[in-house]
Amino acid sequence: MNFDTFLNAISKIKNIPLPGEASQFKMSPPFRVELLKRQKAAIKNPKRAGVLALFYPDENQVTKLILILRKTYNGVHSAQVGFPGGKLEAQDDSYEMAAVRETYEEVGVPIQDIEVLKSLTEVYIPPSNFYVSPFIGICRSTPKFIKEESEVEALIEVSLVHFMDDAALISKIVKTSYSVKVEVPAYKLNGYIVWGATAMMLSEIKDLLKQML
Repeated sequence: MNFDTFLNAISKIKNIPLPGEASQFKMSPPFRVELLKRQKAAIKNPKRAGVLALFYPDENQVTKLILILRKTYNGVHSAQVGFPGGKLEAQDDSYEMAAVRETYEEVGVPIQDIEVLKSLTEVYIPPSNFYVSPFIGICRSTPKFIKEESEVEALIEVSLVHFMDDAALISKIVKTSYSVKVEVPAYKLNGYIVWGATAMMLSEIKDLLKQML
């Protein structure tokens, strides 16, 4: 989709109600309810983070969304696909600021070039005890991405048309952070498998965009 066409459509986003948890649930792993029960005590004192779904035009004015493949490390989100973003730091005055700052740090898009359009429904991530506040935003010019080498393995530039295509929806056997293999709903985007909390957030974004595009 041409980016000018996308901008015209998304200008209505502030007046459209969020699809919410019902939309997220469509991409929820089957074991999520059980994990939430196990985490009942930890949920009372969660860590906080902000992430950004950033849409932008490529060199041909095609609308794209940036995702990142995280580095392999000793942690629950090792080698997973997600949005740029991260935990709330002392210098952040809001979850939105954390999302924008981390987007600059991880993929190099200047803060002044990012326009946040709407906050989305929070998602709790049981394995890491994080409440994540997602935001949807735009960069009106083609970004010159700079990968944060210590945290980001690869930048994944997904076309809007590919993301909105239901053919990208799959089921996949994955190994969870609890070393159990289970079948989960997922997206296959640019050859990468996206599941868990990121897929849940993408589901709400997709349902939201469907109302405008």
